[in-house]
Amino acid sequence: MANAASGMAVHDDCKLRFQELKSKRSYRFIVFKIEEQQVVVEKLGEPSESYDDFMASFPADECRYAVYDFDFTTDENCQKSKIFFYAWSPDTSRVRMKMVYASSKDRFKRELDGIQVELQATDPSEMSLDIVKGRAL
Repeated sequence: MANAASGMAVHDDCKLRFQELKSKRSYRFIVFKIEEQQVVVEKLGEPSESYDDFMASFPADECRYAVYDFDFTTDENCQKSKIFFYAWSPDTSRVRMKMVYASSKDRFKRELDGIQVELQATDPSEMSLDIVKGRAL
């Protein structure tokens, strides 16, 4: 397990599943949570799952990290994909939880080599599909 600067460990499964998403496209998304002082995989999204399925994976009152493999078509009609990193920190989550997720985020993100875009959100509207499309192009 990797040891984070904030004292937070990153479970090896996080990096393994991320590599499978990145190289084999085994998953559409991965949701991570902090549990017992380490970042662990909470949910794996199948390649067929939609952005709505991904959005439904975030609890309304708890923080999470996530990665999403976003497929899109450029203005030149080229098929592309970008891997987005999400830091979900809803206003209704506990202050301590927000602090732990905020202090561990950069270290965790560095463990996942291949992140292309980062989004931070406190409300679902801040990570709507329109915003993701705008950040991808």
